[in-house]
Amino acid sequence: MAIDAATTGALAPVMSFALVGALGVGAQWLAWRLRLPAIVLMLVAGLVIGPVTGLFDPGRDIGPLMGPLISIAVAIILFEGGMTLSVQSLRGAAEGVRRLVFVGAPLGWLLSALALHYVAGLGWASSAVFGGIMIVTGPTVIAPLLRQARLRRRPAQLLQWEAIVNDPIGALAAVLAFEVVLVLQAAESAGDAVLDITRGLVVASVLGVASGWAIAESFRRAWVPEFMKVPVLFTLLLGVFAVSDTVLHESGLLAVTVMGIWIANADLPSYTELRRFKEHATILLVSGVFILLAANMKFDALALLNWQAAAFVAVVILIVRPLTVLISLLGTKLPMRERLLVGLTGPRGVVLVAVAGLFAERLVAEGIEDAALLTPLAFALVAATVVLHGFSLRPMARAFGLAGAAIPGVIFVGGSRFAMAFAKALQDRDVPVLIADANRARLRSAREAGVPVFFGDILSEAAEHGVEIMSYGQVMAISDNDAYNTLVATDLAPEFGRENVFQLKRAKQDSKRHALPATLGGRITAGGLTYYELAAKMSDGWSVRSTDLTDEFTLEDWAAHNPEAILLASYDESAGLTLIEHEQAPKKLSGVRILALAPQKPDRTEAPQTER
Repeated sequence: MAIDAATTGALAPVMSFALVGALGVGAQWLAWRLRLPAIVLMLVAGLVIGPVTGLFDPGRDIGPLMGPLISIAVAIILFEGGMTLSVQSLRGAAEGVRRLVFVGAPLGWLLSALALHYVAGLGWASSAVFGGIMIVTGPTVIAPLLRQARLRRRPAQLLQWEAIVNDPIGALAAVLAFEVVLVLQAAESAGDAVLDITRGLVVASVLGVASGWAIAESFRRAWVPEFMKVPVLFTLLLGVFAVSDTVLHESGLLAVTVMGIWIANADLPSYTELRRFKEHATILLVSGVFILLAANMKFDALALLNWQAAAFVAVVILIVRPLTVLISLLGTKLPMRERLLVGLTGPRGVVLVAVAGLFAERLVAEGIEDAALLTPLAFALVAATVVLHGFSLRPMARAFGLAGAAIPGVIFVGGSRFAMAFAKALQDRDVPVLIADANRARLRSAREAGVPVFFGDILSEAAEHGVEIMSYGQVMAISDNDAYNTLVATDLAPEFGRENVFQLKRAKQDSKRHALPATLGGRITAGGLTYYELAAKMSDGWSVRSTDLTDEFTLEDWAAHNPEAILLASYDESAGLTLIEHEQAPKKLSGVRILALAPQKPDRTEAPQTER
């Protein structure tokens, strides 16, 4: 087999899978390092190894495995999307989000289908299916764009929650439209078509609800041990998909989506761990499917993208999306500038390409020839929206007066004199700060000083909806409860990155009896002081002061004049704010401003103009 592959220029299947995985994950990592949209790099990588160089041809190198692989991957992607649709969260969401879901989703489906039919020139069958999945605005794409643009809280939340909630709804709409098209193609009469559609919906819904209920009950009653929950979930997911497809062709996608929605609303104690694992699996699958579909593109398919395709992309960006949002938000109290910003921002992601690629193949097999355009149209729409919004969102937000602070801020978990002093020092340098505490009395001094506060648990659902997370890039867990600090750091690490989550040294950390595993908690800050050691220094009159380092006044000079001071952070105009870990020095030794905790009386020998 390996000899044949080598002589024909084809890659062995194992090498093909390794190449797809390496390119997908590598593109994600490189995009993170370069702060670029990952989807653009994945598109370039897939096209380079596929139609450009011919190094990898999925049809040739993987063969009959490609179809089932993409089907299963899309099923898992849609199941994970269903697991994000919490009815309780939707009920508590802002009015604007509900409007974008209940009014915007069907309206966007209709307008997208009209654009596909009248502008792109597709038939009604292909337009209905692709128009459904076009509802999705790319939750995997919108989050990095929002972090880069740093919008104000309300428009950022509107865009983020719309993407999360409409993700499964758009997939569900496409699946339903696809089922209708299949039935209409096969049915001999209108009565048969209605009967088949009803039967498909009932079978898929019953299987999805029954499997979701079975998972929820077995997990809740501890019939499945903790270490087997994810394997059992995956096995049942694949089983439901296969059984539903066997009973009624192509109904498996609907069944697994319903199954995910049921589990999302079952209030399972282990739901967070399950969803996090599913998100990790989905990233791998999304990357792999995108690389496969891009590499499988042919130049003759790309040649189908004519002036009608360009006109379609322009109509979607400039007419369909803004019109959908403006009509959906009629009668709300949202300012017009926020409506316009949301209406002009609608990036599509890899889910659109994955689902469109799968349905395109199925529709072509059913004799709908114009469905061959769906995949290249999906690539064109994704590339255009991601690149356009990636470069335009921040300037557009500034023009509308909706841009947040340019510097990622810090969330302080735990109100104290130290937290207030540090937060105030950062706020004076235009760094966004927030002090969160469940004890209102501990927030009194911060409120009086004009420092933003959040009264409540930073891990609560109220914080998820009420805190402008996009404005912050780092977290300091500095409450008087060491266990809670560890919990906060561990829980928020996946959201902010472990390198951006800090906590105070635990009081009994040096004792083997009380030492926690290295996998828990965050990086140690505040010079390795415990909460009570830090409180004692604040009581003795210590304060947070800033000093500018120059080529003439270096870090070594500062340290010589301030032997007792404790480095907290460094600020650079280009790199922004960096919290300093215990026993760590700033990466840049000159041209930065450092913040440190120091005794009340400064050293008289230090140049007075450098310290503030």
